[in-house]
This record gives sequence, structure tokens and C-alpha cells, in this order.
Amino acid sequence: MDSCFRILKKRGTRDPLFLTGVAFPPQCPILEETVIKLSVYDVKDKSANNSTFLGSATFSVADLLKSRDQQISLNLRSSDDLEAVGTVVVSRMKMGEIEDGEVDHMATDIQAQKCALVCESLHGTTNDKDYGPLMSALFKNPVCKVYRFQTLDSKWMLVREQMAESTLSFTIPKQLITLHIQEDSRRIQELKDLGELSPHWDNLRREVISRYDQVIRSYQETLEELDKLTGPSFKPSCSKAQKYLEFIPINLHTQRMRVTCPRKTDAFYDIITVGAPAAHFQGFKSGGLQKLLSRYESEKKSYSTAYQCIYYSPEQTAKAREVLGSLSELQPLISSLADRLLQAAQQRSVDALRDTLKSLAEKTEQFVHALKDELVKSALLALHAARPGYISKTQTHTPPPLHLQTEMPQTPSHTGAEPDAAVCINMDEVQTPNKEEQLAAVTLERQDSIPHYKEYDEEEWDRVWASVAKSLNCVIALVDKLQEQDNNNQESTPDQALADVITSHNPTGEWREQLSPLVASLKECVTEVGDRAQKSMTFILLQEAVCSIPQGLFLQQRRDVVFSQALSALACGFVMRLYAGLEDKGFLQQLHLVGLVAQFESLLSTYSEEIGMLEDMETGISDLNRVTFRITEAKSDDPAELQPVVSGRRDYYTVEIPLPQQSFQIIPPELQEGKPLQIFPVLFNVGINEQQTIAERFGDISLQERINQRNFEILDGYFKTLSDKVPSECLPCFQTQMDVKELLETLGQNVVTKKRKNVEILWLAGTICRRLNGIRFTSCKSAKDRTSMSVTLEQCALLRDEHQLSKDYFIRALDCMRSSRLAQGEAAQWDDPEAGSVANHKPASRHFYPIALLLVSSHLLVVWLILSLVFLLAKYQ
Repeated sequence: MDSCFRILKKRGTRDPLFLTGVAFPPQCPILEETVIKLSVYDVKDKSANNSTFLGSATFSVADLLKSRDQQISLNLRSSDDLEAVGTVVVSRMKMGEIEDGEVDHMATDIQAQKCALVCESLHGTTNDKDYGPLMSALFKNPVCKVYRFQTLDSKWMLVREQMAESTLSFTIPKQLITLHIQEDSRRIQELKDLGELSPHWDNLRREVISRYDQVIRSYQETLEELDKLTGPSFKPSCSKAQKYLEFIPINLHTQRMRVTCPRKTDAFYDIITVGAPAAHFQGFKSGGLQKLLSRYESEKKSYSTAYQCIYYSPEQTAKAREVLGSLSELQPLISSLADRLLQAAQQRSVDALRDTLKSLAEKTEQFVHALKDELVKSALLALHAARPGYISKTQTHTPPPLHLQTEMPQTPSHTGAEPDAAVCINMDEVQTPNKEEQLAAVTLERQDSIPHYKEYDEEEWDRVWASVAKSLNCVIALVDKLQEQDNNNQESTPDQALADVITSHNPTGEWREQLSPLVASLKECVTEVGDRAQKSMTFILLQEAVCSIPQGLFLQQRRDVVFSQALSALACGFVMRLYAGLEDKGFLQQLHLVGLVAQFESLLSTYSEEIGMLEDMETGISDLNRVTFRITEAKSDDPAELQPVVSGRRDYYTVEIPLPQQSFQIIPPELQEGKPLQIFPVLFNVGINEQQTIAERFGDISLQERINQRNFEILDGYFKTLSDKVPSECLPCFQTQMDVKELLETLGQNVVTKKRKNVEILWLAGTICRRLNGIRFTSCKSAKDRTSMSVTLEQCALLRDEHQLSKDYFIRALDCMRSSRLAQGEAAQWDDPEAGSVANHKPASRHFYPIALLLVSSHLLVVWLILSLVFLLAKYQ
């Protein structure tokens, strides 16, 4: 076997010592007879691939295993094999099986070095457990580094960092864009189905449809461009100004730190790093979503007056979308269950008949309840007024149309005072109307759902809406009667021969024939009510779209972009957390009983354009409350079958996570049945850069304070719900035995405390999230400098608090992790390509401005403000 490893370590000494490690992946099995060749290069410029060959050495695995202490010393020979140019010491390191004193002989050498990096791999991994087939389907291009640090008891631990890209950076946004195109196309069709409108409303409808067409074309172009992309599975920050990439999150990566200590179970800590979910391409000149939406709602009333529209609050328009969603879901389901009921009657299957009727009654009651809202009735009246030739009540009075005098029997419904009372009185004496009579009555009733040229009867909707429940009660009563007759026949004819005779005179289709007219009536009533409700809710959304015409649906597009980035990060974190907890029964119990908390840590400042980013991020993360997850069984272990699938509409999305059959079988039955899993997103922000210093001295930080206070309340409410439903044994154990309740109290105090750059808020929120089995995210503008500083500090603090990292090694470990990120440059993408030379030539500490510069900048700002004030006073005197 012939392999070449290039090592880059610079030391300011004439006798440099280089320490590195090499791991062989499973596809390259190592046997005793395997021969390994080491080639050593002097790398002048890694980015330019400029290096000089120094020498090489060869050894067999058998020689290494048979040597004393499993360590051999080899001479490096020049290319012409004439002279020795150096020495290479090769040692065997047993990953995860470190024994006391095994590496003590290297302590002196390691302590003399600043960095304890012992192994790095840019295109592979050293641990198959972390990166098996399940993980490799969604996470690509892993970068792995292994460090060795000393603990307080003078033992050694191995710390393994692994960062990877996620294919979800692109697959989730592309699915969302497709869903947006489908939803807007349906909206256009619904607007066209409104029927004839007055010239004023017809012109407005044409303009709204034109706007929707523009959005659809823009989304289709974006989707086409995304389908052409190949290469890395993430978007670098230097591409955030590209329009067709605006739906893609910036620098979305996963990071896992696994800690191996002697005689202890391995521990791992996951974190997702991503650039702030925001509309970076559209910019922040006018602010972010929070300010834009607030301004839009304040201007909406004036637009509604100008366009002669009815003003509907955000809650009412959300209700209209909810009703439309319920209609699209329940109406076909009721029709399908009605057909199944007739099929069960055809087969005379009593059990199937009873079960199907139960499901039909449940869905029909949900349908009726969804439409029991005054909003529907008022919208029907408004739609009637928008018809051509509308005649108001004060203008004329016309008798009610003939079809309004034709009503179903006045019988109690499920929603009345006696919901279980029989609906069809004296079923034995009342003959069921034949199909022709029912169809004629329905045709007469549906001649004109909302009369165009007659006075609108406000009570008509109540009668039509109640007819659904009445029709259902008729079906229930007839099924009960048929089952009762069947039981009586079985009791009165125990003899099998007599039963055969009776059966011959009662053909199997008799039940179906009796039920068929009533089921048809139910389906017709549901269709009639659904059609009217759909048109009324569509008319509400038309008026909302009319009010937004001046902005050209700009806000909805911006919100789509921000939500796409936020959902991609959330899906990535959820999948990673689920995979890690598949064998944790406590975690799975918590998952289906309560759900998971997703804690987003933001390091944005409240100054300049980052205020707009934070406003976008706040809205995008809040919109994640509309998302639920479901676990399904994958058809196969093919990576394409393990990709999450997004479904739904803008008001409600479901993300399905497929699991291989072997993993799916070990999860609880509640998860196997597809129970919706809730996510509780929370956002905490503390600005830490020099711009935040200016904002705290001369600006406004109320946005940050409001965000932290609001999300603390959400986190506190989640913990109370979790404490009531899940035993404390289900939560993970930590070395620092601080109660979560105490941590929450401390966090609450810090949230309301006026303190500059109070990073204690972020530390407490992150600690609480880990103790609650939550998902951790860290963000800044581009998920580079500030994010990497935060992640490395958190990792070293976990090593200190949970794994007894020696105090002497804390700063060394921190510097080592940070310098390794900077040393990788563009090869491993620890830093963004945009940073380029900065990452390669500046140490980590250079990313923070000196305090003196901050003071000078602040004083210059004060001088500028004073001079500006003097100028203004002189100008207006």
C-alpha cells in the first residue's frame, strides 16, 4: 500500500517537531502484511499547492505491532536514497481505548506545543458510529479533527470534532418553492372560480392574478437555476447577493464533538451553525420583516378604504386560510368515507359499517365545526354585494326564492340540544325518497348558490350549513335501524336452513340501496356548503391581496425566503438529534409526549443593517411554530428514500422524516403511527461586536430586550409542560448538578437586567437547551467569525465542566480549536471563502477590535453628533 500525507505545521525553531495522526477508513483494510510508505513534504503555500519533497520511509504493520511499546523510529531518505534527511516516529494509537500511562511518554513533547491536534482528515472520518449509512445520506463532505487533552487527574482524553455539510441546505428550499408555486396556482384558480363580479371587483381580481403570475414565474426561474447547481452542499456568504440562492441558508453546517475518556462512556455534543435567516439579497434599507409587517398593517386600513374593501385583521385572514385548508383536507376525505360506507353496506359487513360510520361522523363533525364562524357568514354577504346587479335590502323586497322554501325535515342535529336524538322520525313509516326525487331537489336547491339579482337571505347559510349535520344524522339513524333489523333476524331464525332462505329473499345489495340516497344527499350537502365557504374565504383573501397590491406581494416573498432558510436549519437539526437519540427511550418518550425545544443563539448587533437581519430572523423563527414533524418508514435504505419530505401550505407544514426499517421498528408505536411532533423554537440574541458597543451607548437595544423576554416566557412554559408530562429520568445527566429550574430563574433575572453585552443569557439558554434534550443553533451574520468563536468557547467550557479538562489546558484547547479553523482555509471550509487571506494570515484574536479603537470610535461619533447639532441650530436660527 502506498499513501501520501501532507502535513502543514510551522514552528519558529531550528529543530521543529511535527505531530500529526493518520486514520485509515474501513474501505482500506489494514493487515499485518500491509506496507505503508510515508512521504514528507515541506509545504510553502498550501493554497497554491507549492511544496518540496523532503524524504520518505517505508514500514510494515507487522513491524509496528511487534515493536516495543508499538512504536518504531524510521529514517527519512531523500529521493535518491543517498542520505537521511530526518526522523519519523510512528506509534499505534488505539482510538477510544486509552489506558493509563499509554501516552504519558509523549506528555513532555505535547506540553511544549501550543496545539494538541493529533489527527485531521478533510474527506473522511475516524469513527463509523458517527457517520454510518443513515447519517451519510444527509450529511456530506465531513471534516474531522482529533485532539488530545489532559484532565485534572493527569489522564488523557480524546476530543474529536467533526463538521459536515447537509444536503438539506438545497433539498428543503426546493421543496418549499415547489409548494409555493402549487399554492399560488391554486389561489389563482380559486379567484377565477369566484364567478361573475362587478366591473370594479373584476378589474381588481385581474390585477391580483397578474401579481400572482409574476411571483410564480419568479419562483419557477429560481427553481430551474437551483436544479442546475452541482458541487458543495452549502451556500458561502460570498454568494448571498445572488438572487437565485436567496432561499438557501448561508453556511449551514453540522458540528459534533465526541469526547472519549478512560473507563467512561463516550459523550457527544451537537450544534448547528448557520448564517442569520434573512433576506440578504433584498437588503435591509427599509428594515426587516418585523418593522415591514407592522407598517403594512397600519397602512392596510387606508388601502382598504381606497379600494372599497372590508378591512380584515391578520387573525381573520389567517382564519380564512385555515378554513380553506380544512376544506381541501376534509371534503375529499368525507366523500371517500361515504363511498366506503356504501361498499361496507354492499358486503353486509357490520363491523366495517360501524367503523366507517364512526370515521365519517368524526370527519363530518370537524367539517361542520370548521365552518361554524361568523366570518363565513359575513364574507358571504360581502361577496353577494360584489356581484353585478346587487340589490340591497333598502332598495327593494323580493320574496324568497323557491329553493329556499324547500328545507329538510326540522330534526335535531349533532350540534343541537339533543345530539344523539333520532333525526329521521318514524323511520319505519317514512319511505326513503328515490334517487331521482333527491337529485331533482338538490338541483333545484343549487340553481344559484348566492343569488345575483335578488335580496340576500342571511339565514340561508344557517339552513344550508345545518343540513350537513341533519343529513349525517339521517345516515346514522338508518344504519342503526339496519343493524337492529339484522340482529332481530338472527335471533328469530336460529336454524341455518331458515337463515339461508331469508338471505335468499334479502339480497346483499338491499342495504346499499337504502343507504345510497341518504349518502348521496350528505355528499351533495357537503359539496354545497364547501363550495360556498370556499368562495367566501377566497373573497376575503382577494381583498387582502388587493390591499397589498402597492407592495406587489413583496412581504410574502420576503417571508418565504426567510422561512425557507429557517426551516432548512431546523430540519437539519431535528434529523441530527433524532438519529442521535434513536436508542434513548427517554428522549423518544419526550419527543412524542411534548416535543423538542429548538434554541437559536444569535450574535447579531442591534445596529445598522443587522437590525433588519434580526427582525427577519425573529419572524422566520416564530413562523417555525407552524411546522410539525412526522416519522415514517422508508421504502428502502437508498439515500434518495431517506430524504425528508415537506408537505402543506404556508400556514401549516409537515416534514416527514423517513427511517430505515431496522431503525423504524425500535421507536415507540406512537411515533410509528405518524403522530405529529411539535417543535418549540426560541431565539435569544446578544450582540458582541464593536457595532453593539455603539448601539448600547448611543442607539436602541429594545428589539433585543423584547426578543429575549418573549422567548424566555416560551422556554419557561415549555419546561413547565415537560415537567408535568415527562419524568425527570428521561432527561440527560450532567456532571454539574444544577437544577433546570434554578437555571431558568437565573436566566429570567439576566433577561430583565440592564447589562451591556450580557453573554450570560446565551450561556444559560444553551445550557438549559442541552439539559432538555433540545436542538442547539448558533448564528451570526454569515456563521463565520463570531459563530466559530462562540462554538469553540462552548466546547471548551463543556470539556472543563463535564470532562474535567485541566485548567492549564483550557486556553491551549481553545487556541488549538480556533487556530485549526483558521489554518484550514478554503480546503476544509471552516471559514468562508470570502474571508480567504484573512483566515490564513491573521490569528483568531485579530477578529476582535482593540478596546482603545472602540473608545476612539465612540468619541469620534460623539464629536460628529455635537458638530451636526451645532450645524442644524445655526442653519435654522
